[in-house]
Amino acid sequence: MVLFAAVVREGSFSGAARQLGITKQTTSERIGKLEKQLGVRLLERTTRRLRVTGSGAVYFERCSAIAAQIDEANKEVQQQQVEPVGLLRVSSPVLYGRRYLAPVVSKFLGRYPKARIEVVLADRRINLIEEGLDLAIHIGPLDDSSLVSRKLGEAPVYCVASPGYLSKHGVPRAQDLASARCVGFSAFETWQVMGVKSRIDPVLIVNDLEVACEAALAGVGIARVPAILCRDAVREGRLKVVFGPKPAMVRSVYALYPSRLNLPARVRLFVDAMATLVEPMLPLHGPSRRKRS
Repeated sequence: MVLFAAVVREGSFSGAARQLGITKQTTSERIGKLEKQLGVRLLERTTRRLRVTGSGAVYFERCSAIAAQIDEANKEVQQQQVEPVGLLRVSSPVLYGRRYLAPVVSKFLGRYPKARIEVVLADRRINLIEEGLDLAIHIGPLDDSSLVSRKLGEAPVYCVASPGYLSKHGVPRAQDLASARCVGFSAFETWQVMGVKSRIDPVLIVNDLEVACEAALAGVGIARVPAILCRDAVREGRLKVVFGPKPAMVRSVYALYPSRLNLPARVRLFVDAMATLVEPMLPLHGPSRRKRS
């Protein structure tokens, strides 16, 4: 149908063939097959020119409209590889999404008005394909997977306690951790600080990092929380880092997406935007900002 529309517009088989990158013979054969399939003669052929039949003229109007729609659809899809268009569905762990994604989303939507974003916050393993997601933020070791990963940075985690707790219980050494009052995530955990592994028995067990940080601020005990969560409290002196200035652990942060092949612009550019906001990845000590290459 697209070929027939091109033949009528160009007024010849050879002109349509050049436009579509095929041979004149192929063009003639395909039009002949179309006429046979329809049971209608669309073109009158002479040695010097083509003439559209009455049925062919009616058919051309329909084919021409369809060809225009196809061309428009092709251009729209190709444009999505250049400019973010349509809905981008992103998943993230709850804390990371609350503290990190808002400025990225705001900046991205302001720059690309044709894009829309849906953020799914969940502290569970996400299946991108089954859940219809374009992109997922993952923190920690990667599983063996067919997904493509791009490392965004590293999230340092610190052992912190309130000045009140340290005044009452003293500043612990690494070897004292097992007997310290701790806020944990399970009944028994193994923490490693300054090269020393200790099995702890938490006085408070929680399933949320923000609750752990609030408990540390309230003087309940020592908590392991990421810099993204305790940064302001440490700078303001409401929390103190224990067991030295270095992080107790460092967890890698990745962007995961299904494939590099024909990656939509909305995914590629959103990952780029996340990679440029480095504040959540910085350690507590040192310059407040640094440039990422």
